[in-house]
Amino acid sequence: MARYLDVHPDNPQPRLIGQAVQALRDDALIVYPTDSCYALGCRIGNRDGLDRIRAIRRLDDKHHFTLVCAEFAQLGQLVQIDNAVFRLIKANTPGRYTFILPATREVPRRLQNPRKKTVGVRIPDHVVTQALLAELGEPILSSTLLLPGQEEPMTQGWEIKDALDHQVDLVLDSGDCGPDPTTVVDLSGGEPVVTRLGAGDATPFE
Repeated sequence: MARYLDVHPDNPQPRLIGQAVQALRDDALIVYPTDSCYALGCRIGNRDGLDRIRAIRRLDDKHHFTLVCAEFAQLGQLVQIDNAVFRLIKANTPGRYTFILPATREVPRRLQNPRKKTVGVRIPDHVVTQALLAELGEPILSSTLLLPGQEEPMTQGWEIKDALDHQVDLVLDSGDCGPDPTTVVDLSGGEPVVTRLGAGDATPFE
């Protein structure tokens, strides 16, 4: 059974954040809130966690996983960014966007798109997510919690706990995060291409 932590959305309890981070360090697979719905997450080096995310969501090897970062400097270590892309991302983070960019050597090959050698990155604007990232001290490997056959992600932590009780190790509940995933912007080809419309305003990339 998954552990269940009820965390305050605006003032997350340090003790509970610490428990969630320790679970991540122990190679747990967790469900956690973001500024655009809930996500599955584990440490970047957690191979078993990656395989479990693939199994839960029934993902193929073309899926772009997302590396969720605390701030821009952390993001810049994971993806290749030129000056134009730097300005564009800087102006729109933190926020409800995932950016697809060429991965650096810091990103394990198993996390990259096998053909394009790209990966997703984002900086969320959510107090609980930022508390997790600050305590962990490294990015979280993530994927939107959208189950096979569902048109929208689940928005309630207790509902997620019931559905995935034997498939994840911990559920961090901070209330309704909304049903919309991030807006995905592919910046790997120079010009921005919006590949998924979601919670973030796509206007800056059109």
